[in-house]
Amino acid sequence: MRYVAAYLLAVLGGKENPSSSDIEKILSSVGIEADSEKLNFVVGQLKGKSVDELIEQGKEKLASMPAGGGAAVAVAAGGAPAAAAAAPEKKEEKKAEKEESDQSDDDMGFGLFD
Repeated sequence: MRYVAAYLLAVLGGKENPSSSDIEKILSSVGIEADSEKLNFVVGQLKGKSVDELIEQGKEKLASMPAGGGAAVAVAAGGAPAAAAAAPEKKEEKKAEKEESDQSDDDMGFGLFD
């Protein structure tokens, strides 16, 4: 994914067909060492293709994929298990609030900037 992201950054930067060295330069600027095999694969797959067309094709594929549905089926099957699953979350929130109040006493009444 990092190679594709760096490729897209190079395209946004004005390079129509970025080379492997362009992508390596982008990755090294953020401290990532490029794997030449993976990098050459990505560049080879994207060479000569329009990024805008690839994005449109990807949107069409994403639109055809089913999304969600798992939670709705569980609720439709029976509301009790869903309600039971929601109850522990409330307890965790109360515990978190209690922990925060304990931490406020650590400064012993003196603030950092008082």
